[in-house]
Amino acid sequence: MSKSSHTFSWIFWSIGSLFLAVILMYVLMQDGISKAIFMPGELSAGHHQLVDACDTCHTDAFGGSEVLQASCINCHGDVREKPFDSHPRSKFKDPRNADRLEKVNMLECMSCHVEHKPEITLKDGLTQPLDVCYHCHADIAEERPSHTGMEFTTCKDSGCHNFHNNRALYTDFLLKHMDAPAHLAKARLPAKEFADVLVEIMEYPRDAYPIETLLSNQADAPAASTVDQQLHVDWLETAHAQSGVNCTACHQKTEADGSLSAWTDHPGPEYCESCHSIEVDRFQQGKHGMRLAANLSPMTPALARIPMQESASHQELTCNSCHSAHRFDVQYAAVDGCLECHADDHSLAYKDSSHYALWQAEVSHQAAEDTGVSCASCHMPRIDYDVSDWLSRKVVDHNQSASLSPNSKMIRPACQHCHGLQFAINALADEDLIEKNFSGQPSVHVESIDLARKDMERDLKRREATR
Repeated sequence: MSKSSHTFSWIFWSIGSLFLAVILMYVLMQDGISKAIFMPGELSAGHHQLVDACDTCHTDAFGGSEVLQASCINCHGDVREKPFDSHPRSKFKDPRNADRLEKVNMLECMSCHVEHKPEITLKDGLTQPLDVCYHCHADIAEERPSHTGMEFTTCKDSGCHNFHNNRALYTDFLLKHMDAPAHLAKARLPAKEFADVLVEIMEYPRDAYPIETLLSNQADAPAASTVDQQLHVDWLETAHAQSGVNCTACHQKTEADGSLSAWTDHPGPEYCESCHSIEVDRFQQGKHGMRLAANLSPMTPALARIPMQESASHQELTCNSCHSAHRFDVQYAAVDGCLECHADDHSLAYKDSSHYALWQAEVSHQAAEDTGVSCASCHMPRIDYDVSDWLSRKVVDHNQSASLSPNSKMIRPACQHCHGLQFAINALADEDLIEKNFSGQPSVHVESIDLARKDMERDLKRREATR
């Protein structure tokens, strides 16, 4: 090759490289353009929606594992403390457990959950082998003879043990509820109580919107706004109008200086947040709203990795997606709002289930309030939430991911309002029954309660023998 040809090749390569670098930099800096090209591997099911928000985890381009750990805690830290985590960081900071950290550093989330590694990623984003429990529990058979001969790959089986949220499966809880019947005599969800405790919520803007029933002529929409008469009627029939929430409460956000923002015809979640901060916060922690928390466009069903209704592919998920504006119909949100998007077998089977029959009986006033079972009854359960240091109230948990996987996390906030513990554990371990939306009886029997009972009886005999 001549010297001139060699020089030309270098110039061509340099220009090409520079051009490619400019394109890549443009893609990296621009919003609305997928960043997947930069990923070393596919994201897990829990994080795949954040493909265009790399800085959610990588907050410092030059940071190391400490940056990623801080990002994990920023999103998941509230569930890494007792009683929601049976393996909190405090346990591994105990000097007596120092030797165990040499095998698997349980102080770092990434020891078990590494992103961009689809080839080794198991359910729930686990990237350790299934028998990881062996490192700390190799002598479990000595402590619990009932576990003799069990493979460590079965620890995580449904109804056995959860590394983090084990609140429905630990021994004392199993023993406390071991004799509960399959179907409780009083099967009923906890009553919602937002309206009842409204006067006690200090953050509620009662100065601007006194808690009182509003009449038609009190609507404060600006004269310049176009208000459809049906919207006006819808609003009057809601809890909003009955609690003093006027038009401007939703359509004009209160700014930091106390002034009202300009009127908007289509308010977003940030407007709902002024009164429903807990619900909005929980919504943005789940898969439905996590993109909003990362300052991305709302999630659409097209982004999901499970079957969805094609007609809803590009419907954006915000508060108004389920709580239609002005009516805020919670019955619609509890069932139809879900089924308009979800098309997996479990969802499609719901209307053939006994749960749906109970729901129909409630909404038709043939059964008592809170005795029906909607999609939301299980996937958005009513939980106790500490509003302040002195007030706790029942909240509909809008983080639908919180009790989704492992599904045994659903037992305490949802299943046990109607079913005994053994029945619930069995049902949630029966994949065929789940697919049929629990139409029928469990064909699976999980031995967790049996094993706990055997260990209890063995301990009692040993104590009696030493008397």
